Amino acid sequence: MRTLAFDGRMGASGDMLLGALLAAGADPAVLDPIEHALEVSYSVGGTSRNGIGATAVDVLLDREDDADHDHGHQHDHAGGHGHDDPDRYAEGAGPHRSYREVIDLVESMELAPAVEARATEAFTILGEAEAAVHDESLESIHFHEVGADDAVADVVGAVALLSDLDPDRVVTTPVSVGGGEAAMSHGSYPVPGPAVVEIAERADWSIRGGPVEAELLTPTGAAILAGVAEGSETLPALRVDGSGYGAGDAEFPEHPNVLRAIVGEGEGLAREEISVLETNVDDVAPEVLGGLQETLVEAGARDVSILPATMKKSRPGHLVKVICRPEDAQRVARRLAEETGTLGVRANPGAHRWVASRRVETVIVEIDGVEYEVDVKVASDESEEVYDASAEYDDAAAVAHETDRPIREILRLAESAYRNG
Repeated sequence: MRTLAFDGRMGASGDMLLGALLAAGADPAVLDPIEHALEVSYSVGGTSRNGIGATAVDVLLDREDDADHDHGHQHDHAGGHGHDDPDRYAEGAGPHRSYREVIDLVESMELAPAVEARATEAFTILGEAEAAVHDESLESIHFHEVGADDAVADVVGAVALLSDLDPDRVVTTPVSVGGGEAAMSHGSYPVPGPAVVEIAERADWSIRGGPVEAELLTPTGAAILAGVAEGSETLPALRVDGSGYGAGDAEFPEHPNVLRAIVGEGEGLAREEISVLETNVDDVAPEVLGGLQETLVEAGARDVSILPATMKKSRPGHLVKVICRPEDAQRVARRLAEETGTLGVRANPGAHRWVASRRVETVIVEIDGVEYEVDVKVASDESEEVYDASAEYDDAAAVAHETDRPIREILRLAESAYRNG
């Protein structure tokens, strides 16, 4: 499985995503239609952040007197913003459009369908976040910074470059948001800003504070990642085909301000960092123990096991073992203590597990001339090699009840239907 992995330890912004994707091998020619539609240029060049060579991208306004204009792909960056005409920077330029105006603009660009769909999704995520923050409807929300020409160029450009790389899967490690306060259109606010928090709530990946006192994750960067990336605690196992760094504007003494992108083929099962929580109980009602599967999963548990155990003085009891993400461990442990009354929860925070890629496919089972749908759970490694296919028990049980057949027979028929394709 071709995988694109982002290392989010220094956050993400639109220009950092552009730079990282270009450095990882995306073709800059896919940006041409966006330049023509917005009358801007992408200025792309090399720079350095704390000794790390990176690609910096600026969005520049087109000017009629630019006789040698070449859509910006050859501009050089000597260290951050290298262009000698600051009036050409498109940051904040152009109308501050409404959500509907941005969508209409994207749809007018005659983009490839996949690019248009991803760009529309990113702006919808942005719009829903802004609407939630300001208690307005999506259709009435008016973008400020993220509706300007440079923000539109960042979002549409990033998804165009992503489509050019054409990964089967996009992942990101936890994304750093920074700290301190940041200036916004409505004044200063603690980092992360309200819109970023709203977007992170909708995303599959997690955020973390630090490592510097500055805004590292912008709403634009968050919205792009929320639309395309799933979360991963660590970089997945990959046979690397390409990599690169996208430069952020700011420079920090001890932290290279870059976003790393790595492209490669997945190998084996995916590694996932976990915490393992456990506690022994000997006075908990069976009904409470039975309910832990639901209550702990609601708190963030990935798996819950309850094993019989012999306690002190030979009293019967139970060992409760819970698997969760490290960032959820404290919340899950608290819920475990509240539900069982245990006085302590042991934790092994340095563990990991190997997990399969999982998907559900629906197959057709024909019995006595009647067709029935049964879902089959398919497990594969990161190279998409399938090693298990198991029919969903509830679906099989429903068909068995309707046809008066054994459940085992329906399970076998469904799994055979999947294997025979």
